[in-house]
Amino acid sequence: MTKTLDVITIGRAGVDLYGTQIGGRLEDMGSFEKYIGGSPTNIACGTARLGLKSALITRVGDEHMGRFIREQLVREGVNVDGVITDPDRLTALVILGIRDEEQFPLIFYRENCADMALCEDDIDEGFIASARSVLATGTHLSNVQTEAAVLKALELARKHGARTALDIDYRPNLWGVAGHGDGESRFVESAAVTAKLQTSLHFFDLIVGTEEEFHIAGGSTNTIEALRAVRQVSNATLVCKRGAAGAVAFEGDIPDSLDDGQTGPGFPIEVFNVLGAGDGFFSGLMKGWLDGEDWPTALKYANACGAFAVSRHGCTPAYPSLEELEFFFERGIKQPDLRNDAELEQIHWSTNRHGDWSTMRVFAFDHRMQLEEMEGYSLAKGGEFKELCLKAAQQVQDGQAGYGILCDNRIGRNALHAASGSGLWIGRPVEWPGSRPLTLEPELGSDFGGLNQWAKENVVKVLCFCHPDDDAEMQAQQEATVKRLFEASRRNRLEFLLEVIPSKVAAVTDDTTATLIRRFYEIGVYPDWWKLEPMKTHAGWQNAINAIEENDPYTRGIVVLGLDAPEAELSASFEVAASYPLVRGFAVGRTIFGDAARAWMKGAMTDAEAVAQMAERYTNLCRIWDAARVKAGGQA
Repeated sequence: MTKTLDVITIGRAGVDLYGTQIGGRLEDMGSFEKYIGGSPTNIACGTARLGLKSALITRVGDEHMGRFIREQLVREGVNVDGVITDPDRLTALVILGIRDEEQFPLIFYRENCADMALCEDDIDEGFIASARSVLATGTHLSNVQTEAAVLKALELARKHGARTALDIDYRPNLWGVAGHGDGESRFVESAAVTAKLQTSLHFFDLIVGTEEEFHIAGGSTNTIEALRAVRQVSNATLVCKRGAAGAVAFEGDIPDSLDDGQTGPGFPIEVFNVLGAGDGFFSGLMKGWLDGEDWPTALKYANACGAFAVSRHGCTPAYPSLEELEFFFERGIKQPDLRNDAELEQIHWSTNRHGDWSTMRVFAFDHRMQLEEMEGYSLAKGGEFKELCLKAAQQVQDGQAGYGILCDNRIGRNALHAASGSGLWIGRPVEWPGSRPLTLEPELGSDFGGLNQWAKENVVKVLCFCHPDDDAEMQAQQEATVKRLFEASRRNRLEFLLEVIPSKVAAVTDDTTATLIRRFYEIGVYPDWWKLEPMKTHAGWQNAINAIEENDPYTRGIVVLGLDAPEAELSASFEVAASYPLVRGFAVGRTIFGDAARAWMKGAMTDAEAVAQMAERYTNLCRIWDAARVKAGGQA
């Protein structure tokens, strides 16, 4: 059978609620970040980020957290064919915090949880046969039912020529040898656990654990003796993690000293959060192992991925992309607290974004001032009209990819909230309409703290009327606002779109927009998206694109705005813009909704007529853009 997967992991899947207050007791935590968790879930994501085709076998509940895990796995590129929805049990939950580099209080909520209901019937032979390797974690050997499922998967893996790996992942309280309040405990001696593990170790080609985990697997607190005990029952390559001292691999007999094993280079970085470091380590190790690298090289990958994990908040979110890892190897460590390395964090952010937005057909109805000036307008009517705009957008979208909206929160709140989860790209403006110098909507607050209430799928969009000829005071004031907003967006894990319109300030040349773009990069602003006015010449577009690509090779791209231009004029501008692949599409508003809004506000058009007209105009623009892209030699 063709091997379509590189690795299938089996076992725990839960939701991690990570306390955001660092250094405090778990009792005192006031807010949390939500991530997916569980060692096999983390490893599936970590290996996917490194370019491996990964999958997970587990169970999740038929509720919001179960759906979150499934959706996040898909976003990470993990195959979810083996993720079963359990109708009777809740998804597992972990609440945890970071006290210091040694203490990480955590509580497992896993009583009769979904992933512990995994059974032999959940293991499909064809699915296992499609993988080059199967990776199990220790917790699922602690229960008769889940153990049977894991052993079936391992037997099938052997039958179909797949490699097998074990993360010992010893959690004493999950084996019933420590209490609920001892979630951070990593070692409690237990002859029963040792005996149980040793009945399964012969199934594996690779076994990975800390010194304490090998102590439980080998039944001795002397690491060499423990490794030798494991070697008596397994021919696997044994990889022993030693914390700051790195890791060692043993393919054959165990020598008298750990220092005599095969090692890879370590990375001296600041330890911020040890949780999830082992899963990051194993992700890098699997990358090297499955790529056929020697053990020193595989351990180099593993040590680096572990270093990223201990330097950042959370488990899966901390793991590097392959591009990030390669950059790190080439450039080296500039500062030991990796999460504060701006260059590295930019690559981490931009290479781990989710969603394919290579085509952008955006209906922009985030206008406020233009609606407020229309005859018959009221706040209530404005909100109702924006809901009609959303209906038109969704009618055209019809479940397809590559469609989006721009919608504000002040007038269009109901439409904005209704759009969440619809599959539309959603941009949300923050500038006060028409302001120069740039002023932001009051909802953000003076410290931009309002961003922490935004839906994570909302993209922060800001329009800045600026020009290279602005005086120093205007330039400094506007740039400071954009920089603070950009940093606040990143802090809240929100994508950022910067729109610049120099033509409303002064005359423009082919170099005007490019000059502005370079200036924003110079001050440390790296937009995920640029929204630019249509340039009349190819030179203008090329200069702007050069300015972006010189500074950010991972940008999402550019959308071209409409400026209330008639359809024929937009068609001409699309034809120029579409010849550049970095221009992903358009964001047009009044050309689509202007006539409908004026008529509807005065009562001269019904809801259905307004939706129909806007849907028709939006559809026409989509067709014009797609045709322009095809003509330019690209894909619509």
